[in-house]
Amino acid sequence: MRSYTIFAVLFLVIPIIEIYFLIKVGEVIGALPTIILVVLTAVIGAGLLRQQGLSTLARLQKNISQGKIPAQEMVEGVLLAVGGALLMTPGFVTDTIGFLCLLPFSRQFIASNIIKRSAMTIGGSMGGFGGGFGGGQGSPFTSGTDKNDIVEGEYTVVNEEETIVISNKNKPDSD
Repeated sequence: MRSYTIFAVLFLVIPIIEIYFLIKVGEVIGALPTIILVVLTAVIGAGLLRQQGLSTLARLQKNISQGKIPAQEMVEGVLLAVGGALLMTPGFVTDTIGFLCLLPFSRQFIASNIIKRSAMTIGGSMGGFGGGFGGGQGSPFTSGTDKNDIVEGEYTVVNEEETIVISNKNKPDSD
């Protein structure tokens, strides 16, 4: 039901709002200036998209070469694509949202908020993995009380196709 609501807003409400604002702006400044303004925002948006896209790509490549995860740049890249598509759509509301996605200060703010929300979701409980990938209590990504434990073990191949028996040298045998 939720996706139906989102699609209803995207394909019904937003075009109605756009038409309303196009008519109101057309009444104030005239039809031809309104059309010129809509085309002008698309042209300015395309130039801004190109410039900001190249800047974000350069930062992404820099972070990758330094061994850093370019999460901010990846989210900004998606925002740039969304902003560019919105600026190519005729209307003032979509142009406003598109420019917010393209301008560096607002795009970085939006991207960092998206990353923070995603980090909270990922950092939460992951089903049977206890504390998620962070290695909380009960997590398979911790090795006990000390993170520097080294587990030594031996294994014996019982049947090459099916079973491998693993024994842990640090754990006393219970047999």
